[in-house]
Amino acid sequence: MQGTRLGIIEKIGFGMGDAGNNMTFAAVVMYLSYFYTDVYGISPAVVGTIFLSMRFVDAVTDPLMGAIADRTHSRWGRFRPWLLFIPVPLAAACVLMFTTPDFSQGGKILYAFVTYAVMSLLYTAVNIPYCALGGVITSDHRERVSCQSWRFVLVGVAYLILNSGLLPLVEWFGGGDEAFGFQITMGLMCVIALGMYAFCFATVRERITPPVQSSRNPWRDLRTLAANPKWCIILSITFLQALQFFLRQGAAVYYANWVLGLGATGISLFVTLGVVGKMIGTAVSPLMTGRISKRSVFLGSTLLLILASALLFVIPGSTLIVATLVFILINFFHGIGTPVSWALMADAEDYGEWRNGHRLTGVSFAGNLFFLKLGLALGGGLIGFLLSWGGYDAGLEQQGSDALLAITLMLTLIPAAICVLMWGAIWLFGLDDRTMDRIHRDFEARSDARHAAEDDRASFEDDDMRPASTHPG
Repeated sequence: MQGTRLGIIEKIGFGMGDAGNNMTFAAVVMYLSYFYTDVYGISPAVVGTIFLSMRFVDAVTDPLMGAIADRTHSRWGRFRPWLLFIPVPLAAACVLMFTTPDFSQGGKILYAFVTYAVMSLLYTAVNIPYCALGGVITSDHRERVSCQSWRFVLVGVAYLILNSGLLPLVEWFGGGDEAFGFQITMGLMCVIALGMYAFCFATVRERITPPVQSSRNPWRDLRTLAANPKWCIILSITFLQALQFFLRQGAAVYYANWVLGLGATGISLFVTLGVVGKMIGTAVSPLMTGRISKRSVFLGSTLLLILASALLFVIPGSTLIVATLVFILINFFHGIGTPVSWALMADAEDYGEWRNGHRLTGVSFAGNLFFLKLGLALGGGLIGFLLSWGGYDAGLEQQGSDALLAITLMLTLIPAAICVLMWGAIWLFGLDDRTMDRIHRDFEARSDARHAAEDDRASFEDDDMRPASTHPG
């Protein structure tokens, strides 16, 4: 095992990969529901159905992609080549997803489903290898937190670019044609994303080679992982964290628009301030985990996230500054826990290797990404269904009380309730820093014993091959 300390350029490079992901993915999280309902003219219930339906496909394609990545052999490694070849078609699919052809209502729904499906599949082909890359650049579990912190700081930069620029650019490029404005703006964002992917590919290296036999069946890999209780708990944490985050982020635009009464510039500023709060939380996370166990930091930040979310529910929309400050705090507490959760994923994988001798990096992170996307899908679906339940109508000048309540609940109490479940899962996870230190010391002892056995065998073979001494009779 190589507990390599990473240089600042490589940490930035690793973060740039996910920044590239989020130049497209954040647009899906924060604006696609709004684009479908308010620009393209699809009903909220249909939008929710589109988001949920792709997860049945992901149940097959995500572990398959993880198995393919684990079995990839190239001069660039197992996971890096996917960051070289897939981003260009992903960018094209994203632009098509934000394109509005003049079809019938049925044609619009079919077009939305197909383009969303293609984008999701290509995103899988990039993001699973990217996430797995974080598990093979170093085995130092503290260095992993630092690396993941840089990752999510740069994800925050991508969010800042997207949120501060997207709606104003849509207005500027569109000149009153919001659909055309979205298409051109997303094309620009995708070009920026391609540069980020290229920087990641050029600066990051794979150092840990997962000991995977190519003859192993991918479904057997999944059974091996399922026998690791820590991995199963991490899947639930990934799902719950994604669900509360994507639900809140998707609702933020509606909240800023209808509850706070902000225009395009005000919505961008509101969402951008939330991103800044998350970036600050992400930046201080490694400072906290350098002094306190990762698990304890995650537990504490999640508790504060619950309290801040509940507080925002009782704050009236007329108190714009107070509501914005609490929204920033919510994102700050979420930012503290985000890099920790991804570092815990790698800890769970280390635990599995320590327990059963198999390291299945690609399939392991594929499972996590599937549950992340399941959280995204359910979050997007809940937004559509709850808006429909509240009687939301994009054509109204003012929404009814039920619609406003649904929007507020999606930003506050529902994510808080999800975080309560997440806190319990973190508690059950159990692996703290002292346990991980013992596991890595055991890895080193096993490696030393293996090398000593190999040296003894080589010495024995040399003695066996040496000619016998002859003595005169």
